[in-house]
Amino acid sequence: MKKEQMVGTRLPEELVRELEVIENAEQSDRSTTVRKLLYKAIKDWKLEYYARLYGDGKLTLARAARNAGVSLWEMMDYVRSRKIPAQYELEDLKRDLKGLYARL
Repeated sequence: MKKEQMVGTRLPEELVRELEVIENAEQSDRSTTVRKLLYKAIKDWKLEYYARLYGDGKLTLARAARNAGVSLWEMMDYVRSRKIPAQYELEDLKRDLKGLYARL
């Protein structure tokens, strides 16, 4: 059973007009439209936030992807598109190569 909670907010008239345009184009009601836009906004926020933490060296790329709720490949594409430098040092490469050689 889904648990839902009512959330109310006051919106400027301009934003309400924009919602109405989307509602008409999508042929959906206000609740569905707002819910859909909110899901997208939250996903976008999480991507941006966790990519920034990755860029600051506070998270690994894998952890950032997991926290953002996307695949590692999606996060890699996102940080690349935002030109966030890779948090991969020479020591990381040496460690990874040593592990690879040990497996061979």
